[in-house]
Amino acid sequence: MRRAAAALGARVFPLSTLKLVAMDAGPALPAALACPVVVFTSPAAVAFAHGPQPLRQRAGQRWLAVGSGTARALRRAGIGDAAVPEGRADSEGLLAMRELQALPGVDVGLVTAPGGRGLIGETLAQRGARVHLAEVYRRVAVVPSPARLRRLEDMPANCALLVSSAEAFDGLWLRLDASARARLRARPAVASSPRLAAMLASQGFGAIVLAQGAAPSHLLAALAADVGSGRFR
Repeated sequence: MRRAAAALGARVFPLSTLKLVAMDAGPALPAALACPVVVFTSPAAVAFAHGPQPLRQRAGQRWLAVGSGTARALRRAGIGDAAVPEGRADSEGLLAMRELQALPGVDVGLVTAPGGRGLIGETLAQRGARVHLAEVYRRVAVVPSPARLRRLEDMPANCALLVSSAEAFDGLWLRLDASARARLRARPAVASSPRLAAMLASQGFGAIVLAQGAAPSHLLAALAADVGSGRFR
């Protein structure tokens, strides 16, 4: 994100509320990777799955990625033709893919993390798939320091909030007092999905910009277009 922002002349103030920790999926990981359809839900899922063993695509397998960032991670790991959703780079977009419609009796490997909505696994099972779940990492809460949170008060007027995770947003929002929340609501917020845009609206954000996905390029392109239309002038 920092590199992509610098290329556009912008700066990034990172405020981490989550860290990712590896999980030992045991035999569940090779079982998931052996399925005729393999689904990865994030670039982190690729990174943590690629650590224990090289990723190799077998003849006839279809590998699917939730978005372009995950597909790029798969390419770096040696999987060159992972399919991605058109339009929406989120769970709903993934589930709309042609490869995931008719699944009675089909084994589908799902490489992911515990938690979240569970929408992908539940929907695939409802469509008749035999879902082989491999949880290769987990999210652990990180509490920002008081000094880090105070720096939000000094942010310039021409700044925006980029949101690609409800869990990460909650980790920040729950630690802000009423005045800090009001200052943040006054900024534009870029949401990586319609679901996150609705969440931000429910918290009182008014200037919400919808990006095509969670990749840094998607978030920053949406913000750049909004700035280009007159924001901050």
